[in-house]
Amino acid sequence: MLLQPPLPPEYADRTDAELRERIRAARQKLGRRVVVLGHHYQQDDVIQFADFTGDSLKLSQLAAEQTQAEYIVFCGVHFMAESADILTSDRQQVILPDLTAGCSMADMAHIDQVEAVWPVLEKHSDLPITPITYVNSSADVKAFVGRHDGACCTSSNAKLVLEWALQGAAAADHSLGRAGGHKVLFLPDQHLGRNTAYALGWPLESMVVYNPNQPFGGVGPEALHAARFILWKGHCSVHQLFKVDQCDAIRARPEPYNIIVHPECTWEVCQRADYVGSTEYIIKTVREAPAGTYWAIGTELHLVNRLATTLPDKHVRSLAGMQCLCSTMYRIDLKHLCWALENLVAGRVVNRITVDDETKHWSRVALERMLALRPAQPVSAR
Repeated sequence: MLLQPPLPPEYADRTDAELRERIRAARQKLGRRVVVLGHHYQQDDVIQFADFTGDSLKLSQLAAEQTQAEYIVFCGVHFMAESADILTSDRQQVILPDLTAGCSMADMAHIDQVEAVWPVLEKHSDLPITPITYVNSSADVKAFVGRHDGACCTSSNAKLVLEWALQGAAAADHSLGRAGGHKVLFLPDQHLGRNTAYALGWPLESMVVYNPNQPFGGVGPEALHAARFILWKGHCSVHQLFKVDQCDAIRARPEPYNIIVHPECTWEVCQRADYVGSTEYIIKTVREAPAGTYWAIGTELHLVNRLATTLPDKHVRSLAGMQCLCSTMYRIDLKHLCWALENLVAGRVVNRITVDDETKHWSRVALERMLALRPAQPVSAR
């Protein structure tokens, strides 16, 4: 985790109303020189100042399109700001208002561990291995995947990317008919990997969870040899909070609730749900649902509450009875946003996030492989 210096008292001691006014003033002075991005999981106090809202990859792509903007203020977490730096031009500078806004899932796959594990996996595999990393990963891990003929994926296109990886389409000859196909190393979220592979028709027995902190990943060389999917032992700290008994409790209620969850939830929870899909899929499904319908949503609380507020014609609640929020994302607040913007007004760039050229190149390769894939027919988000 990067260290964020304490804010000066002029920010720490201000009321929210004062901070909002100062943010508006700073934004007016900066004009089109700055673009503020707000991830879906951000608190509403910050979202109100975002020029664009969305998931991490969508926001990074939107940032790259804002060619007039010198500064990209990313209200999200560290790997998202890295992705923005990878995709934007050299004249644009990416700023993360609080350097301690990280992602526990991304941190669970450190590049040193991945590089140490790779030769072990290759040695004990009977088939070539295609590494796939969820975009919720560090730039270093994205670059590793790019260098090793792999690709990134999102929760929306994970099925398409896994199908591609199993075919071995990243091989130098781009052959789809290689005997036996490829295995997949899926980083860093085991649940998205498991749920996606299962949705493609692969049995749970074809998957192993590899713990880099244990010899042979805690599974042994024989299991590695037999597995078709090697799932990294990582998870989202928010989505892992959703449990089967919460689904059962919703089912026991008299209201006809639909359960819709993110595929970062466990396999057991996804099997209990009526709908499974990405953040954008969840938003679209609930927005387009008939008035009066009931929805229990298994994803981050700020997004659930925002849907409940903006869709008063529906009954929207969290699947869980607890506060399932992204605590690191929550570190981006009015104080830090105001501080970052006012420093820009004064000509100072604080908390700039940069990715070195080599890492940026191979990360782009991994992202471009993903973006180049096109489904032969529409792929369901479930």
